[in-house]
Amino acid sequence: MRLFTAIDLPPDVRARLDDLTGTLRPLARINWSPSGNLHITTKFIGEWPEERLTELRNALEGVSIRAIPVRVRGLGFSPNRRSPRIFRAGVEAPPELATLAKDTDSTLAKLGIEPESRAYSPHLTLARIKKTKGLAPFYRKVEELGNPDFGSFEADRFFLYQSKPGPAGSVYTKLFGVP
Repeated sequence: MRLFTAIDLPPDVRARLDDLTGTLRPLARINWSPSGNLHITTKFIGEWPEERLTELRNALEGVSIRAIPVRVRGLGFSPNRRSPRIFRAGVEAPPELATLAKDTDSTLAKLGIEPESRAYSPHLTLARIKKTKGLAPFYRKVEELGNPDFGSFEADRFFLYQSKPGPAGSVYTKLFGVP
């Protein structure tokens, strides 16, 4: 099973992001993320044996989360606009979000899951970019939009997701939540 932990988005934030991608999609032939797949990853786990799912669940239930205020605002490219691989929306949150990611990482390292080597950088992957040719109208529109605000919410739980390949990209399924 290919797994990761993440914070889900409320319907109003998801709808605003869906409106944005609906506006931008005709301007760029890139791999758009379905709005139903948008989430804030806190830990990529990777392959995990199904027979050890209970062990993973027990470990994750030991990670505490208090309500974390989250705002989804701004657009950008990773690693940068000159060599973009990801088109993303920004995630603004207090240090407690990074602490949740760190605590999840530390807890799962005890089960043998590789710890993260990079600093935690929360974002929403709106699209993956393989070819940059012909993106000028898309770039212009993104600049025109400035720093859009997609809304805020309180994250009071995270979820374990399974990722499976589907005909139109990955399909994410929530396995359980940790309040």
